Amino acid sequence: MKPNRAFTLLELLVVIAILAILAGLLFPLLSRGKESARATACLSNLHQIGIGLQMYVSDNQNHLPVMFDWSANQAANTNGPPINQTLAHEVGNTNVFRCPSDRLGIFEVTGCSYSWNVLLNGEDADHLHLLGMDFDQHQVPLVFDKEGFHRARGPAKAVNYLYADQHLKNLLEMQGPGQ
Repeated sequence: MKPNRAFTLLELLVVIAILAILAGLLFPLLSRGKESARATACLSNLHQIGIGLQMYVSDNQNHLPVMFDWSANQAANTNGPPINQTLAHEVGNTNVFRCPSDRLGIFEVTGCSYSWNVLLNGEDADHLHLLGMDFDQHQVPLVFDKEGFHRARGPAKAVNYLYADQHLKNLLEMQGPGQ
């Protein structure tokens, strides 16, 4: 007779516990990987919005548009048109205004997951003058996430920004003129 080669209940539970520990270690990594992919898609959306802004500027004597950030409170949205209405013709597809990581439903309520820097309304695109100071284009954010949609990547990378010189970052850099 051959000896019985089956697993004991204890051995089976140990194997299941080890597999659960390994899965617990891998899930956060997979979650961060998914968020990195969504953040990349968000940066692509901001790039498309930047191209739309360039088209708008070239059609409007080199001036940036006058538009406002709409809030969830529809009664407060009386200042003027939001970014998604102003640039709809230039970008074509309105899904460009939806951040893939917008799980708060901001796009559904306001029509856009991104905010516009209202200090730039009507400014000359080549000579940015804000709050009484002149700024270089690489220092001024134009469009950015309304919320920290990408927090899973870390607090410093929670929000993506499109700057006036068309570079994209997920970190706001504030520097004074001449730095």
